[in-house]
Amino acid sequence: MIMDYQIYEPDDFVVRSGLTLRDARLAYKTYGTLNENKDNVILYPTRFGGTHADNEYLIGEGMALDPTKYFIVVPNLLGNGLSSSPSNASIPFDRSRFPRLTVHDNVLLQEKLLREVFGIEEIALVVGWSMAAQQAYHWAALFPDRVKRLAPIAGSARTSPHNYVFLEGVKTALITDPEWRGGWYEKQPQAGLRAMGRVWAGWALSHEFYRKHMYLDLGY
Repeated sequence: MIMDYQIYEPDDFVVRSGLTLRDARLAYKTYGTLNENKDNVILYPTRFGGTHADNEYLIGEGMALDPTKYFIVVPNLLGNGLSSSPSNASIPFDRSRFPRLTVHDNVLLQEKLLREVFGIEEIALVVGWSMAAQQAYHWAALFPDRVKRLAPIAGSARTSPHNYVFLEGVKTALITDPEWRGGWYEKQPQAGLRAMGRVWAGWALSHEFYRKHMYLDLGY
């Protein structure tokens, strides 16, 4: 398979819990050209479960995220299967031994990428949807003098109790599959993944999406 993204490898990365993410990998893709002043940067992180490919529908000439004007960097969320994740970490740090990570950890690793690979110190805009919106808020809180603009979409700076309840429901649909084995699965827990998908489909998509049968346009 041909990779359409790059990997930043800062070796070991100490996360907020004090544990070390061994052989850390941050998958990312860039669009456009970094200008001489390095001040045309848009950071566009991925949402929960998404990859850079899911972000591309908002990137294009003449659009708000225009690669002919801006240097757009899309870092893949840790745990999404392309960046360091329980599924691709080296033994014995895979699966349930994978460190518990936070939005804070993602932002600090992204900052290292921008600074060490590109020499970027200033960001014109941080934009993102859902969990990527949380990353945008964290960027502004952690680096207020370096983030010029912020565009969080459908996301909050802090997870609400109601959101926790929803997320626990999605998680429970997965971990009650016997194949999950407390995170030490030998094969994909397909029943749990299907149950998780059904819960997510009822919550993440709108009434209008189903009323207008828009799922038919996606082949369902």
